[in-house]
Amino acid sequence: MDTAHSPWQPPLIWRGAQVLARTVVGAVARLEVTGEVPAALRRGPLVLAANHLSPFDPVVLAAACRAVGVAPRFMATGGLFRAPVVGTAMRRAGHIRVDRGTAAVGRALDDAARAVAGGSVILVYPEGRIGLDPGLWPERGKTGAARLALAGHAPVIPVAQWGSHEVVPYQAPRGLLRGVARSLLRRPVVRVRFGAPVDLGDLNPGAPGAARRATDRIIDAITDTLVPLRPDEPDRPRYVDPSRPVDSSRVHRRRPPG
Repeated sequence: MDTAHSPWQPPLIWRGAQVLARTVVGAVARLEVTGEVPAALRRGPLVLAANHLSPFDPVVLAAACRAVGVAPRFMATGGLFRAPVVGTAMRRAGHIRVDRGTAAVGRALDDAARAVAGGSVILVYPEGRIGLDPGLWPERGKTGAARLALAGHAPVIPVAQWGSHEVVPYQAPRGLLRGVARSLLRRPVVRVRFGAPVDLGDLNPGAPGAARRATDRIIDAITDTLVPLRPDEPDRPRYVDPSRPVDSSRVHRRRPPG
C-alpha cells in the first residue's frame, strides 16, 4: 500500500509497540507527560520536533505519544533497520530510515516529505544526533525538520524530554545492564512535555535562509519547553553520564525574547 498518497493509519504492530513501550518505561522509571497535541492535529500532517538525550529516547517518546493520543512515524537511524528483528518491526510500523553520513540522507527527507504530504505525523530529532552540549540543552539544529515543515505546510510541535539520560547510557549497549539495574533501584523521573505549536507562518519556504531561521525557532521552542522540566538543574545536569563525550562546537545560543 502506498501511504504517501492516502491518509496514513498507524499499523496495529505500532499501536502495540507503544503499549509495550509504556510498560518498559514504567518498569525502570516514573514517566510524567504534560502538555498536549491538539485533537485537530493528532492525525497529521504534523511534525513533532524533540530533543535527543539518550538511546532510550525512542522508547520514552513512543510511550509519551501514546499518552497524548498520537502514533507518529519516527525518523530513525539506519542501524535499527539493519537489526534482524527490530528492523522488520520498524519497517512494518511505517518508520523512516535515515542513513546518517551517506548520500541516502536525502532520500530519507524525500520519504518524510511524502509522508507529511500524505497526512502523517512525523517525529524527528532536529539536532541530528544525541546531544553533546555540556549542559544537555538542545544543540544547534540541522535544517531537515524545518524543511519538512515548510515544504509540507505542516505545523510543528516542540517536544522536550528530561531524565532518559539517567536510564540508558550514551555508549549503550556498553553499560546497558548497569544503567538499567541502577534505574530499577532508583526509578528516576522521566518527564516529557508537548509545547505550543511553533509559528513559521511568516517564512517563505523559497527565501534564502528560511530553513535556518525556522530551525532556530524550533530549537528555541524545544529549549523553552524544556526549561520547566529541569527547574533545579538550570545549567548542568545533576546526573552526569561518564560515557558521554562533550562537544561545545554546536552550542545553540538562545535568541533574546521578543
